[in-house]
Amino acid sequence: MSVLSVGTSLSNSTESEKHAGTVEFLLLGLSEDTDLQPTIFGLFLFMYLVTLVGNLLIILVIICDSHLHTPMYFFLSNLSFSDMCFISTTVPKMLVNIQRHNKIISYTGCLAQVCFVLVFAGIENCLLAAMAYDRYVAVCHPLRYTVIMNPRLCVLLILLSLTISITYALLQSLMLLRLSFCTNLEIPHFFCEIGQVIKLACSDNLINNILVYVMTSLLGGLPLFGILFSYVKIVSSVLKMLSSGIKSKAFFTCGSHLSVVSLFYGTGLGVYVSSAVTDLPKKSAIASVMYCVVPPMLNPFIYSLRNRDMKEALKKLIQMSSL
Repeated sequence: MSVLSVGTSLSNSTESEKHAGTVEFLLLGLSEDTDLQPTIFGLFLFMYLVTLVGNLLIILVIICDSHLHTPMYFFLSNLSFSDMCFISTTVPKMLVNIQRHNKIISYTGCLAQVCFVLVFAGIENCLLAAMAYDRYVAVCHPLRYTVIMNPRLCVLLILLSLTISITYALLQSLMLLRLSFCTNLEIPHFFCEIGQVIKLACSDNLINNILVYVMTSLLGGLPLFGILFSYVKIVSSVLKMLSSGIKSKAFFTCGSHLSVVSLFYGTGLGVYVSSAVTDLPKKSAIASVMYCVVPPMLNPFIYSLRNRDMKEALKKLIQMSSL
């Protein structure tokens, strides 16, 4: 058998193994120090449980209190559900790996994780933009609010968010399928982050990198532009109001959403900057924690502590459960 045919058969074997799901990746996590693993496990388990309980409580309160059956809280309940799904795509696998002292994730599992992370990150982007539009209509067009923000439009905005996010995630995932992976399959993260997976490819990944930058800029930039445009209009409208009481009420209704937007995009920007200015993968992994874990955990606290309606609804729910 010639050298060329041997090389061809080995190449075909590698390709078939990849598609058969025998290729595996190693998730190195946040630290390889065995003494730190119990601390990391306990910390992330606590954060995960707090996130699930907090967001489930938000959804339950909104469902049970008829006063909260408004577009703003409809979007908030979907945001809470998205947050639970977002954190559930990454943290449980990390906890299982620490518990089993096993860093392996299968090729199929890694691609699935990439896909779901992109889906729920995209949904969160779109939902924050929809909530900004809702606040814009509430402040700038209060008399037409119920007409503009009708149930049909709210459902359409949710469906549009799902469609855009799923299409984006499937496109990125399908583009990953064209890559070949040979050796050095160590991912210096606690989950399969798309940029890190592309770096491991031993085939040409230029198209994948271009697609990631272009699509991420569009999916992140357009909703952010919509949010900024909405708040420019809101601030302009509020400053024209004569009553200081109405001004403070208008800003108060936007405070919780603005805090969540600042947290989400602030941590996302931190991840991008840290990846751009440092070559240390561990620092990038720690920055990703701030993006993937911290916002879903803090969002329920922001809305429950800064929102008067949510506080009252929570008190009612607690009183009802204690009877």
